[in-house]
Amino acid sequence: QVQLVESGGGLVQAGGSLRLSCAASGNIFSISAMGWYRQAPGKQRELVAGITSGGRTNYADSVKGRFTISRDNAKNTVYLQMNSLAPEDTSVYYCNARAWSTDYWGQGTQVTVSS
Repeated sequence: QVQLVESGGGLVQAGGSLRLSCAASGNIFSISAMGWYRQAPGKQRELVAGITSGGRTNYADSVKGRFTISRDNAKNTVYLQMNSLAPEDTSVYYCNARAWSTDYWGQGTQVTVSS
């Protein structure tokens, strides 16, 4: 089992920045990749950014150049630095960890960008 706890969401004006954190605990040595997803009301959950255990990253086209995913292995924590935020980034952001073909999810954190 893997437990994920997110933090860092909130309300920000357009053009501002936020940093999300996701702390993993439990069977962390089984995690092969982690990522951030988001889901807006009435929309499907979508991948925002991912990072493998080897450090390879991938991003949704809509956030490339604005968001950066990183990890601190010593703290078992993954971060999502979000810059140049826009109203369309408003969503609930979920941390995800994949371990042995099982997906684990955090509780979600709300990000609201005002225009």
